[in-house]
Amino acid sequence: MKISVSYKHVDFREPVEAEAARYLEKLGKLLKSYAPDLVQLHGSLEQHPRKLEYAFSLNLSLPTGTLHVTGAGPDVRLSVKKAFAELEAQVKKHQSRLRKDYQWKRKRARASALA
Repeated sequence: MKISVSYKHVDFREPVEAEAARYLEKLGKLLKSYAPDLVQLHGSLEQHPRKLEYAFSLNLSLPTGTLHVTGAGPDVRLSVKKAFAELEAQVKKHQSRLRKDYQWKRKRARASALA
């Protein structure tokens, strides 16, 4: 997986890189089926000038599509956590659509037919 992170109006990088490394391990497990050189992740952290708020946006380019997420919060770690949580949910949903899980879902028996 190719990873790049850009920072706008932010002086510190260590908390972002430490927090992102933890979530990248989890994301790597979900993306095992893709070739590592075809997966690209670009992150951008910026601080709003008038608010005490940070926005962390991620773009994940896969061979089957591109996913975009944004996490905002008063703390850098919280914004990173929100963005990666949303990205993980989108990856799971994207993969279930590729597997066509909606076609394989079993229909439940009606309660009236059982009674």
